[in-house]
Amino acid sequence: MQTKIENQKSNSISSMTKKIIPILFTLFISFTTHAQDAKAKALLDQVTSKVKSYSNIAIDFKYTLNNSKENINQDSKGNVTMKGDQYVLNFMGITKIFDGKKTYTIVPEDEEVAISSYNEKDDSAITPSKMLTFFNSGYRYTMDVLQDVRGRKIQYIKLVPTNTRDQRKEILLGIDVKTKHIYNLIEIGKKGTKTTLTVNSFKTNQPLSKNQFTFAQSKYPNYYINKLD
Repeated sequence: MQTKIENQKSNSISSMTKKIIPILFTLFISFTTHAQDAKAKALLDQVTSKVKSYSNIAIDFKYTLNNSKENINQDSKGNVTMKGDQYVLNFMGITKIFDGKKTYTIVPEDEEVAISSYNEKDDSAITPSKMLTFFNSGYRYTMDVLQDVRGRKIQYIKLVPTNTRDQRKEILLGIDVKTKHIYNLIEIGKKGTKTTLTVNSFKTNQPLSKNQFTFAQSKYPNYYINKLD
């Protein structure tokens, strides 16, 4: 029988990874939004075309959380490998594997693996495929500033949520003008919180193991297997 403590662990695992996953996949997926700014749409279309040309994507990233009012300034590093709907994400000591059907969240500190099934009808389920239409609605977007970052021309696009209940004031998406790859994504909250995800390394079409996105329970003989459904 699952104990109250085990339920709390599962909730902690879920909340820790839910924040980073949509931000990560927002960086690399199609932005098929309705035309509001012709130049912004043209650039996003170029990003989409470039991303779709790759068989897989592997990145290293830095994630920063800042809130000057609360005196919070935290940095974390991670990496993710994606191929179609499948992915392996390593972040804050946790590994998350999605094989296309089930999600495996591995927490070495607790010696626990949480397993959950993917439900296509569940709107709250976050997968790379759903990010294909992430910006289809709910945002106004325009071209923003063009910056020189260590010799790279980074064009920002500003996205403003149309839902007044959204806790994000705006999102700034930085795109490398030359490569059409995402450089960073900045979310600015209405209460002063700012999160920044910066791509440190962007690799494509890498040789992957046939078991790259397969969970092997034999590697975790002493782990508690927590089946959430």
